[in-house]
Amino acid sequence: MTHATAQNIRSGQDAGARLAASAGDADLATVVSFLGELCEEIDTSLEPTTVNPHLNMLVHLMRAHLEGRVVSASSMVSASGVPYATAMRKLGDIQAAGLVEQRPRTKTGKSFSLHPSPALLAQFSQLAGRVARIARSNFAQQETSQDYFFGGSYQPGRATIPPPQVHPAPLKLAGGLRILVHGDPTFMVMDNLKRQFEQIVGTSIAQRAFSIDRLRLEALRNAERKKSRYDLIAVDLPWIGEFAARGVIAPLAEVMDVERLDPGDFHTAGWQAAHWDGVPYGVPSQTTPELMFYRKDWFAQDGLAPPETTVQVIEAAHHFHDPRAGRYGVAWNAARGTALGHTFMMTCAAFGQPIVDLPPVAGGFDADRLADGPWRPRLDTPRAQDAAAYLMELMAYSPPDILSMSWYERVRPYAAGRVAMAYGYTLLAPYFELDATCPAYGNTGYLPHPHGPRGAPIAPVGGYALCVPANLAEERVAEAVEALVTFTSPEAQKLYAQNGSRTAPRYSVGADPEVRRLSPIFELVDQMSWRDELQFWPRPPLPRISEIVTLCGTELHDMLRGLTAPGEALARLQARAEEILETPVH
Repeated sequence: MTHATAQNIRSGQDAGARLAASAGDADLATVVSFLGELCEEIDTSLEPTTVNPHLNMLVHLMRAHLEGRVVSASSMVSASGVPYATAMRKLGDIQAAGLVEQRPRTKTGKSFSLHPSPALLAQFSQLAGRVARIARSNFAQQETSQDYFFGGSYQPGRATIPPPQVHPAPLKLAGGLRILVHGDPTFMVMDNLKRQFEQIVGTSIAQRAFSIDRLRLEALRNAERKKSRYDLIAVDLPWIGEFAARGVIAPLAEVMDVERLDPGDFHTAGWQAAHWDGVPYGVPSQTTPELMFYRKDWFAQDGLAPPETTVQVIEAAHHFHDPRAGRYGVAWNAARGTALGHTFMMTCAAFGQPIVDLPPVAGGFDADRLADGPWRPRLDTPRAQDAAAYLMELMAYSPPDILSMSWYERVRPYAAGRVAMAYGYTLLAPYFELDATCPAYGNTGYLPHPHGPRGAPIAPVGGYALCVPANLAEERVAEAVEALVTFTSPEAQKLYAQNGSRTAPRYSVGADPEVRRLSPIFELVDQMSWRDELQFWPRPPLPRISEIVTLCGTELHDMLRGLTAPGEALARLQARAEEILETPVH
């Protein structure tokens, strides 16, 4: 054996070892890369040998599809490893077998790109699991029953979702697809995958991202334009009522067949939150409940139970709070305005009441009939007072900059190991789940919101729905709908998760075994949904909810600063909220 051959074989062993080492989270991209390296090693290391042009071309096609690169017939021929005439015959073979589809790149159809067919995507997805098991059994010398068991392939709910497939024809949108989104980790994952999605939909994608308050203002400004600048807009779930009442977004049933979305696959609370007056106005692109993150290693080391109640939160915060050592008890949204306003609404829910007089139902309160109003605010009740008192208690065990902490600032000190607990949306978990240098990496437990004496465990649903603007030019609506279906499909949602997102609005995605291996969050959120703990009534999508949120966040910030007494702050809050809710939406 020559030195070069020995080197190549060792390289092939290294590739297999890498796959085995990462088999716990092996996905399609990993296996395609492994097969490409393995084929190259076999083709160049052994003499005599016979090249496999079918496999070489299929691996090249799959790798390009996953990386968002255009594939032509000539590039397939180049990847085959055989002479041109032979390669063209072999390409014809795999096309005849239904493994490759072509899409016109010009109006004449003389120029076209090649893409994996649904059949090829499905076959490679199945192959990924088998190859990973073979690698484990030969290189890792073990295979756990958690990853595989006989008959597992036939278990309902364990099906592996294939990658997104390309549209048969490119979207015909002048200037490309234009999307208005929130600047959070999930939508940034979508932006990072832009090239791949441009290949899937066949047109360029321009994504414009804003902070939460600026996003709402831009969406409202866009509604005043004669024609929308955006084909799709991301809408925070509490805005659905306002945007529907003001005609900002179109009812889904007016622009598409809603059954195409498979509504039953969405988490119930997330799908219901996208409705107004019984009508769906958007498609959940994120279902991200706010949970309690806690350092399970610290709690276990000190013999403390996970903080399931507000009393336990205070006790644990007091136990861990040590400012001289740079360690604090708890971090949360206490910044003035929107951030603190949302915190107060969800804290009221943890103490067992909504912020308006919704009728009680099994599992919580009925927020499905908000259009029936009017509603009276409940911001100065005994339970609201208990919620305000709880926030005042948290202040004593919070970092010194707590009054300026909002969405991201509360998670950063937690990830850095300076805070024992933090309230946070699951979409923020990548800050520590994907960074092995963070002290919180691998040491985080997740719980529903700790509840007060008369409350129950709930996980308030946050996130965004993708909506079609009501003023979108008629000639763009059909194509925008196709993009909407693609971006919210199980295949796309799985791709987001594999690239760092920790939100999954569909049951099928949370049940995918490859997704579940990425983070415990997916299975936990599914379980919370089945237990009816995912709820959207804590932040009811009233048409004037944004004004209520801002008011709560302003008055309570003064309370936390010691400028007003809790009783005075809540009395002013109640009086002003009554005025707001009595004013009709224009």
